[in-house]
Amino acid sequence: MSEWFADLKADFILNFVQENRWKFLATGLRNTLIITFLSVLIGVVLGIIVAIIKSSYDKTYKEINSRFKKFIFKIINAFCDVYLTVIRGTPIVVQLMIMYYIIFASSRNSLMVAVIAFGINSGAYVAEIVRSGIMSIDPGQFEAGRSLGFGYPQTMLYIILPQAFKNILPALANEFIVLLKETSVAGYVTIRDLTMGGNIIRAATYSAFMPLVAVAVIYLVMVIVFTKLVNILERRLRKSER
Repeated sequence: MSEWFADLKADFILNFVQENRWKFLATGLRNTLIITFLSVLIGVVLGIIVAIIKSSYDKTYKEINSRFKKFIFKIINAFCDVYLTVIRGTPIVVQLMIMYYIIFASSRNSLMVAVIAFGINSGAYVAEIVRSGIMSIDPGQFEAGRSLGFGYPQTMLYIILPQAFKNILPALANEFIVLLKETSVAGYVTIRDLTMGGNIIRAATYSAFMPLVAVAVIYLVMVIVFTKLVNILERRLRKSER
């Protein structure tokens, strides 16, 4: 037993203490969190825009009198459909590589390329979450907005979206957790994220157990913490409904 602990200690020192290899994990963790938070911001903004377009098309298209406006609205809605289909129908790794090696091939800022790629990917899923929240609001709320003298945009902004967000906040928080884990593929475009940090240590020490388990534990701890925060948020939302 003592020999096992001695080997474990030696393995720990080799992988993390010698040559300050722990810094690879620290740098990777920082990059992972940067990518995740910035991508979430892009995804939320993009998702809200797409969700409003899609839900507005479903609710108001038949009421539009102008043929030109109908044509433009239909084109925009079709573009959103293509975006949702392509992004949700292809792997994030492929999207990331297309962004890095084709669309932004001349860029040297791989971190921002990853942020854009993950943000666009997240936007497609956030759009469906937000759209489901908007569509779940009672149609009478739109009539209430009109009775107050609001047009459709004002009704959506001041009445529908606040109620929808209250319903979908837990789902949005879970999307954040999913995105956090998805960023583990950022190493495909040479970004030193958390997973890549573990791989760098493994390649230097020829020891797979310690660095990979450390990476898994760090991800697990982050997911547990964020899941706990989501649960607290859900409980508060339920209390506010009473």
